[in-house]
Amino acid sequence: MMTIIIPNPRSTLALLWAFGGLSLTALAAPVNEQALREQSDGEWLSYGRTRAEQRFSPLKEINQDSVAKLGLAWSIDLDNNRGLEATPLYHDGVLYTSLSWSRVMAVDADSGKILWSFDPEVNKAKGRHACCDAVNRGVALWKGKVYVGTLDGRLIALDAKTGEPVWTKQTTDNSKPYTITAAPRIVKGMVMIGNGGAELGVRGYFSAYDAETGEMRWRFYTVPADPSQPVEHPELTEAAKTWSEDTDWSLGGGGTAWDAMAYDPELDLLYVGTGNGSPWNREIRSPGGGDNLFLSSILAIKPDTGRLAWYYQVNPGDTWDFTATQQITLAELEVDGKPRKVLMQAPKNGFFYVLDRESGALISAEKFGKVTWAERIDMATGRPVEVPGARYEKEAVTMWPSPFGAHNWHPMSYSPLTKLVYIPYQEVPGIYSNEGKSYVPKHGFNTGSGSSEITELPRDYTSGALIAWDPAKQEAAWRVEYPHHWNGGTLATAGNLVFQGTAAGKFKAYSADAGKELWSFDAQTGVIAGPMTYRHEGEQYVALMAGWGGSAALFGGDAVVATGVRNVSRMLVFKLDGKASLPTLGDVPQSQRTPEPVVASEEDIKAGSDLYAAYCAVCHGTGVVGGGVLPDLRHSPDAVRQAWEAIVLHGAFQSKGMAAFGDSLSEQQARQILTYVRHREYQTWTEAMKAAGSQQ
Repeated sequence: MMTIIIPNPRSTLALLWAFGGLSLTALAAPVNEQALREQSDGEWLSYGRTRAEQRFSPLKEINQDSVAKLGLAWSIDLDNNRGLEATPLYHDGVLYTSLSWSRVMAVDADSGKILWSFDPEVNKAKGRHACCDAVNRGVALWKGKVYVGTLDGRLIALDAKTGEPVWTKQTTDNSKPYTITAAPRIVKGMVMIGNGGAELGVRGYFSAYDAETGEMRWRFYTVPADPSQPVEHPELTEAAKTWSEDTDWSLGGGGTAWDAMAYDPELDLLYVGTGNGSPWNREIRSPGGGDNLFLSSILAIKPDTGRLAWYYQVNPGDTWDFTATQQITLAELEVDGKPRKVLMQAPKNGFFYVLDRESGALISAEKFGKVTWAERIDMATGRPVEVPGARYEKEAVTMWPSPFGAHNWHPMSYSPLTKLVYIPYQEVPGIYSNEGKSYVPKHGFNTGSGSSEITELPRDYTSGALIAWDPAKQEAAWRVEYPHHWNGGTLATAGNLVFQGTAAGKFKAYSADAGKELWSFDAQTGVIAGPMTYRHEGEQYVALMAGWGGSAALFGGDAVVATGVRNVSRMLVFKLDGKASLPTLGDVPQSQRTPEPVVASEEDIKAGSDLYAAYCAVCHGTGVVGGGVLPDLRHSPDAVRQAWEAIVLHGAFQSKGMAAFGDSLSEQQARQILTYVRHREYQTWTEAMKAAGSQQ
């Protein structure tokens, strides 16, 4: 069952006239291949504006001189309680965007009135398979249709005028923990879509579907499978040689293509980034070693056939969750005095890569942040020179970056005017250990390094920055420091501006050449999505999905609480001399309960801690410290605790997104988790009381 909501039952044309004032000319201009190649300055037709994924707009009415007059044009309060990561698209007077749980809406770009909304009605139990929140990063447009990938693995084509489904395809095996959170991409009349789920044990792949019919054209698997089974395509025969003979293929292998894609129409190559292994720890995944192709790799694919042209593996034998799924950006740079077509990426591992996008040859790679796992990238081999002990074979290690990455999914942007890349950087330590390496919990995170990597994350150990990176010189041109990590994506414009939202709830504009702050707006919530800009009826607007969420907001514990924000989901649109304002936020109800010491054995508390880390922390926060999105279990009402087993084991709150874990946990284990939650409630309350007393 799927739901389409149209504000008025009149005909589609009348509806669009009434709400959007759209002309027949506008309705007759669908997005096609020519439009994607030659889009006008004022449009934003794909996730990164163009398929080069530069996130640069040539608009300059809003510029370094006029941005001080930027004001809110309109906003929409959204019925949305999870993170917002989408970048809206703009075409012919309409903004198209997605919300959490894969919902889609079309909005009049001038007034902010909703033209239609679509709910694929994803079963909320699917949320337990989403490593990083029930988010969605956006939609695609093609010939009068809007395409969205859903959390439960469907690819849906909607009529752009009405929101009615045109076709639906199930792209994943729903008996397995696959998810889709990425925006689809359009290449040569095909919809490209990957998936996620490598933390829970799946085999990665991405697929091409006919945009008109939904028929699958081809599928590329990123890792091999059980050698007793048929080999799907020839690249896997070579890839299998880089895996151990003792690989346990039931763990899936990983390598999911959960975000990055770019396309060069001149070279006719599709570039796809692949993810981490399943489990993370190579010694469990592929005992004895191996590069484990095509994990953590950039793949160049021939879109007509789905065959591989070249690959570059960012992290051979990845064992840290250092994915190559971060944004891939295409540009022309001067290399050795000559223009060269390059591909740029700032992946999780902390090195900025510049590749020749025709051949895959490495041009340069340097650290763009704090990196302690490797000394450098060997230019002769293209491989990292790892420091001794980085693979945590003998003892636990603390190192930078962490699984959150020096740069994660948050979009970066590139300005061909300044020739700088604007990176949302984050500095967070990671703890890796072989402790309990054989413990791969059923339906839990298959990291393969026990629970040691899921610990408390104190605020003093994390920070962020906006880095303007010169890819030709491989050095920072300027840098703006933030006290928190998990800041938003960036937008660069010809007005010498860079826009970025922050984890602390501000939406800012900086001068693109020097990094001077020129403007700031209180968004009242953490901002993680990438902004965009468009021109409507001769006037430039800047649009943003504002809403706190994603993996760090759920998991980050104390470091995230330090931002002081909560999730207030809105669509914000700005223009020069905008006069609208946001409503004042009410106070958040506080728990009135005075915690009591927990009477329990140390063994039960420790067991509860381990179980919480494996099953609960990813959504409810490390150390039972909620990040402002989902309920902080320390403050759960007495009624919730009385119904604890019904909720945790039997799905009493499944319709709200709290899945049932009765297939993974026993009644005793559920009680041990509650014991640990109560222990942390008392422990953190006591610490707060002591801190308050010391300040008096």
